[in-house]
Amino acid sequence: MNQLAVQSVQITKVNEMTSEVIDDIIVVEEPLEIRLGYGPMDMRDETNVSITMRTPGNDFELATGFLFTEGIIKSGDDILSVKYCTDHQKLEQQYNIVRIELRPDIEFEASAFNRNFYMTSACGICGKASIDAIAVHCAKPVLGDLLKVNKEIIFLLSEKLKQKQTIFNNTGGIHAAALFNIDGELLLAMEDVGRHNALDKLIGSLVTLNKLKQVENSVLFLSGRASFELLQKATVAGIKIVCAVGAPSSLAVNTADEFGITLIGFLREGRFNIYTHAFRIL
Repeated sequence: MNQLAVQSVQITKVNEMTSEVIDDIIVVEEPLEIRLGYGPMDMRDETNVSITMRTPGNDFELATGFLFTEGIIKSGDDILSVKYCTDHQKLEQQYNIVRIELRPDIEFEASAFNRNFYMTSACGICGKASIDAIAVHCAKPVLGDLLKVNKEIIFLLSEKLKQKQTIFNNTGGIHAAALFNIDGELLLAMEDVGRHNALDKLIGSLVTLNKLKQVENSVLFLSGRASFELLQKATVAGIKIVCAVGAPSSLAVNTADEFGITLIGFLREGRFNIYTHAFRIL
């Protein structure tokens, strides 16, 4: 287990009969600033593209996944380097700032990105505009794909993930995003205090390892609810089946429908609801 991801605390545990002071473990939440270096090698510019509250660990994958799902990079080949950096030599910032250097031929317009960027589905942008923004980076769906998954496999995903969730099993306070193949084999899992960060870490790892094509025949499992932001990231990555333990939002359902994603919600206790493109579930 990543020791930077958890913290020991003393708590008072109370039940109907007694109370006692014990040691416990909680999940860490700290800010991560993502900076971008771009432009000609002899005249580099820098801009801050995001500050997100995250659980330390897999920070480079998180930053890479964020850039990919926001359409700033198309593959890991667009990146020259990823590294931690300090702000004015402050050691407490040593692992909370990441700078990604883009190749000099990769175009990036900071003013356009800052103008169009939004963090949540509650920001006031209408649903149609939000979906249209995704379409800029994604091709129209082809619904004739042969991807099919047996419902019995879907039922097993949650328990299989729990067996690998080291931080969750110790704290109970963290989200997960996991990728399974169609036989229910766990391919990759990431944990974070933020749902969107866990998915960015997962996608960023695939981008870094040049394995993003794996998602075409895989199932994405989300430990929480299915929000628009998560469906947006899944769409950009090319994921075709998304399963969530919780409920989907209306905009998440509309996005899944528009981009040909099979969206499953309320996956728990031997049941689930299919909201879009049910033909992939046997």
